[in-house]
Amino acid sequence: MEEKVSIIGIIVEDVNSTDKLNALLHEYGSYIIGRMGIPYQKKNVNIISIALDAPMDIINTLSGKIGQIDGISSKVVCSKA
Repeated sequence: MEEKVSIIGIIVEDVNSTDKLNALLHEYGSYIIGRMGIPYQKKNVNIISIALDAPMDIINTLSGKIGQIDGISSKVVCSKA
């Protein structure tokens, strides 16, 4: 299956959910190119971007699992090639 480069943008509004998120990202770590996290104290949220190189089914599965965690929302952007 063709692999795509993608970014998952994540907003963490409940810091109590970060353990679940980190465990999930560790599970998919072989697909992760890089990760950047920014705490935004003014709005009391954390902004995380995850760069991936993975098949679309893996990208969609990971994004879906992230979206099911309470207090966390995510969106995906994928390369066309």
